[in-house]
Amino acid sequence: MKFRILSLLVVSLLVFDASAKVRKTKKAAPATTEQQNAPSQITIKGKVQFTYKGYWNYDQPAPEFKMTVYQYEGTQKKVYAEADIDDNNEYTLTLPIATPGVYTVDCGHWQSVRVWGEDEDLTINFRGFDTARVKIKNPPYVYIQGGPKNELMNQYNFCSYRSYQSMIAISKAVYNAKLEEAPRAAINGALFEYNSDDFKARVRYLVEHNDTLTSVLALLPTLSQEDDKALIDNTLNNLSAAHPGYAPIQKYKDDIAKAKAQRERLNNGNPAPAFTYPQIDGKMLSLADLKGKIVLVDFWASWCGPCRKEIVNLKKYYEEFKDKGVEFLSVSIDADKDAWLKAAEEENMPWLQMHATDGGKKLMSDYQFGGIPFIVLIDANGNLYAKGLRGEEIRTAIQNAINGVAPEKPAPRKSISMGAMSM
Repeated sequence: MKFRILSLLVVSLLVFDASAKVRKTKKAAPATTEQQNAPSQITIKGKVQFTYKGYWNYDQPAPEFKMTVYQYEGTQKKVYAEADIDDNNEYTLTLPIATPGVYTVDCGHWQSVRVWGEDEDLTINFRGFDTARVKIKNPPYVYIQGGPKNELMNQYNFCSYRSYQSMIAISKAVYNAKLEEAPRAAINGALFEYNSDDFKARVRYLVEHNDTLTSVLALLPTLSQEDDKALIDNTLNNLSAAHPGYAPIQKYKDDIAKAKAQRERLNNGNPAPAFTYPQIDGKMLSLADLKGKIVLVDFWASWCGPCRKEIVNLKKYYEEFKDKGVEFLSVSIDADKDAWLKAAEEENMPWLQMHATDGGKKLMSDYQFGGIPFIVLIDANGNLYAKGLRGEEIRTAIQNAINGVAPEKPAPRKSISMGAMSM
């Protein structure tokens, strides 16, 4: 049975292979330093097939349907351009480019695509608003019309799309096989690893064959800083030779160094970043005030469904460990204080509650998380013990900390998310 499932899924992965061929792009002509680093702007235009018009049937007015272009600076999103959609369902965005890099074009929060913003005007057509009665998180591939730099982005984006479709096929096939939990998890893990390795192999091919295109910088964060070091170094050398003085190359190196330093600061055993915020009664509380106790910190928000589901587990573990020198602390990153207060009352959590009044921006930067719930365990000395805990991992980590078990050493970092890079 297992062999049949594996065979079926490998075949399903290969189905995508026919259209996943990558093409070698012509080498870019060198440009002067002044041309490369001069501020400029590009135009992004296109058509959106569906907007809210004619489909929004809720009591409240439809939210504003806008096109936006943004970029991440660390874990924070910065919007660089916005545009409305006209009566012909067309849009035009003017994007100022101070430093070339990866930007995300967002279509009404329904679809988005990463582009390389530098000197190519782009045309991007979106499907837009999902008119299906039940929305399934399986967005269509979005094609960028531009030049060779964004043709490379198309190929990279398609590799990502293909990998995502493969994961859906894997999950569906394994689920339909109705296996017991243990073999299902093992098969899922093996096939997901195969899919991940396949994706990285395709990205390596793209990098190797496009190492003088400036947009190749967008692909490098996908690679492992350890396993792919030779390829990354060779690519940066070739890119520097083709584009002397190109500022984004140094920016990429600086971002990598900054991200590495931040990760090392967050290694288990190092001091947990400090914070001070108000509690429900308005009194200020600092993490340092809890030193001497093991502290479980849950970063959450009222609007986060998985956060509120995890509270069920937290209540169970709280009852188990509350008299064993363990303090629980929930820190809301809600932008809306009233929403936090309402949710805190609904959840009736019998432990300390705080509200990050800046919407969690500093916490997300200091603790390097972009999704919630994000649960951290801090030892009695105020040092990080474990991060990114969920479910049964929470109980195990708390019990280990109580028993004096040394925290786990960090695993080697294989890649850095594009979303976490500020390029």
